[in-house]
Amino acid sequence: MNLTHIRIFEKLVLLAAVLCLAACLAGAIASEEEMENAITADDSWNTLMEGNARFVSGEVASKDFPERRTELVSGQSPFVTVVTCSDSRVPPELIFDQGLGDIFVIRVAGNVMDPVVLGSVEYGAEHLHTPLLVILGHQSCGAVKAATEGGAEGNIESIMTEIEPAVEIARETNKTGSDLVEEAIDENVELVIKNILDRSPITKEMVEEGKLAILGAKYSLETGEVAVLAEVDSTNVAKMMTEEEEKVATSGSEEIPATMIPEDIIPEGTEPKSAIPEDIIPEGSEPESAIPKDIIPEEETSDAPIGDSLNE
Repeated sequence: MNLTHIRIFEKLVLLAAVLCLAACLAGAIASEEEMENAITADDSWNTLMEGNARFVSGEVASKDFPERRTELVSGQSPFVTVVTCSDSRVPPELIFDQGLGDIFVIRVAGNVMDPVVLGSVEYGAEHLHTPLLVILGHQSCGAVKAATEGGAEGNIESIMTEIEPAVEIARETNKTGSDLVEEAIDENVELVIKNILDRSPITKEMVEEGKLAILGAKYSLETGEVAVLAEVDSTNVAKMMTEEEEKVATSGSEEIPATMIPEDIIPEGTEPKSAIPEDIIPEGSEPESAIPKDIIPEEETSDAPIGDSLNE
C-alpha cells in the first residue's frame, strides 16, 4: 500500500468517526427532546379537565374521526389510563371530550379490581407508558348501591365482595340511604387504589419510582363535572396505603386469615389447622369431618364422594 492509499484510508476512518459522533449527538439530542416533550401526569390530568370543562359547557372540540382512525392503524399511544364503571351514563371519552386513541379505557361494574382488570392496568402503565392512572367512580353507582343493600345473586356477588369493605367503612359515618351510597362510592375509589398497589408490584414500583401517578375521582351525573378524591404519587404512596389499611382495620371489614387466628382461641388439644372445638365433633368421627352422623343417611357412608350423592 503506497502513501496515497494510506492517506485516503486515514481520511475514510476519520470521516467514519465524525459521522459516528454526529449520529450519537443527534440521538442524545433527540432523547433529550423526547424527555422534554414527554407528557407528565399533570399534563394528562390538565388535558382531561380541560376536556371535561368543554363537555360540561356543551362546547366540545371538533374531531376528524376518519383521519384519526387511519393514523391509529399502526399503533396507539394514549396519554392516560382510566378505570371506571360499566354504567352506560359514564363514557370516559365523552366526559373528558377526547378522541380515538387518547384514553386507554378499562370498564367494569363498580370499577373494582380482579386479576384480569389489574392486568389491563399494568398493560396501560408498563407497555403503553401512560403517566397517569385515573380511578373514576360516579354518582348513584348501582353496583355500590347493591352492596349497601346486602349484595346480589350469581356472578354479580363477586363484584359485591370487592365493594363490601368500602361499604363497611362508609357505615362508620352513620349515614343512611343515598348518603351512605355516595360515601361508599368515595371509599370504594380509594380502596381500589390501595388494592392496585397491594396486588400489583409492577404498578406500585412504577409509582414509587415516579413513573406513574394514580388519581381517584368522581363523576357527577347531575352536573357532568369530575372532582378529585385522592392523589397518589411517589411522595405519598406509603402514607396513603397506611391510612387505607387503618380504615379497613377499624371498620372490621376484613376477615382474619386462618394463619392469624390467635392460639388462645383454638381449643386445647386441637391441631392448629382446625379451630373446630372437639365437643362439636361426633364421638368416633375423624377430626377432619365435623359432620354429625345423624345427618348422614344410614345407607350411605361418610366417606362417599359428595358429588355422587348430588348426582343421585
